[in-house]
Amino acid sequence: MQISNTTKMTLLLLSMLSVMSNVAIITSLPHLRDHFLDVESIDFLSRLMITLPSLSIAILSPFLGHLLNRFSKKSALIFALLFFSVTGSAGLYVVGIDALLMSRFMFGIAVAMLMILTTALVGDYFSQEERHKYMGLQSAFTSLGGLLFLVGGGLLSDIDWRYPFGVYLVGVLYIPLVKLFIKEPDSHAKMQTSDGPASLGKIYFLAFLLMLVFYILPTQMPFLMIQHFGASGALTGSIIATAFVFNALGAMSFSRLKKRFEFKHIYFIGMSIVGVGFLLIGLVQDVHYFFLTSPILGFGGGILMTNIVAWMLSQSEAKTRVKSSGYLTSALFFGQFASPVVFYPIVAVVGVQNFFEVVGGLIVLVLVGLKVSKRV
Repeated sequence: MQISNTTKMTLLLLSMLSVMSNVAIITSLPHLRDHFLDVESIDFLSRLMITLPSLSIAILSPFLGHLLNRFSKKSALIFALLFFSVTGSAGLYVVGIDALLMSRFMFGIAVAMLMILTTALVGDYFSQEERHKYMGLQSAFTSLGGLLFLVGGGLLSDIDWRYPFGVYLVGVLYIPLVKLFIKEPDSHAKMQTSDGPASLGKIYFLAFLLMLVFYILPTQMPFLMIQHFGASGALTGSIIATAFVFNALGAMSFSRLKKRFEFKHIYFIGMSIVGVGFLLIGLVQDVHYFFLTSPILGFGGGILMTNIVAWMLSQSEAKTRVKSSGYLTSALFFGQFASPVVFYPIVAVVGVQNFFEVVGGLIVLVLVGLKVSKRV
């Protein structure tokens, strides 16, 4: 299917919205305590502002995939963008904490719809090597978008804690672009595989495992840098920002790797990089050395995320691609939600820095074992 550059750019801009689910308002959360002084457990409830969208995405994505499969992708995208803006910007005007939390849960539904539809459109529009190049570019846009929304949200939260929620109104501005440039895919498009038949269930499991491991970075690194090394918030933000930049570079290297390796081998390479990055974090004695370890993790994560989505698309049939995208989205966000739950007991026992060394060592040992047994 031939598509224009304006269509490609519109799809790239749409892909950036998925990363806004949390980063745009993350700097507003500490201010909730000051605003809701009379609310018990406000520290806990403020953290739910981040986890509730992820939870709703994880639970509802498979059902949304089946539901959206009944509608045209273009019409569904327009509805999703409107719903994204309405629920995302609720923090501008919602009064009570309960209503605010409910709006975040509903916002997760909008993000899930956007992720499912944009992923399916990539599969419809592109095939083989062209898709691999585009996937790298898309992941790079998503990473850089996260960086922009993080900085923009931080600046707005310094004025008023509600203002970062206004960033989500950008969804309304996208609606004319979708109407003008998104083309409804050919319903008779056929699947094109590159590595032969593979179990989608296996890919979903690997997606869950990927996010379970990679989400250690945002859930554990801030505690290590601030509480253990005494780093400032600004320094911590700068270090994490380097991960976003190198995540984009890792994503853009995917198409070159795909010319030489199969999807399963690229997964092995990416996870090896992440494992080594964790091991190095366990050895850090000066906080500034995180400027070296954070890029390693970001680069490996960029390869892994691009690879897992491209792998799923290469094996899904056109007529069920929306459903397949729904299950993949669910697997990724269940991994996000499960990561702190699964790993917190280990952190509590060994300490946060030793935890990185333990997990990194386990990853490397498992991968070496798989290589020796010739399963990879």
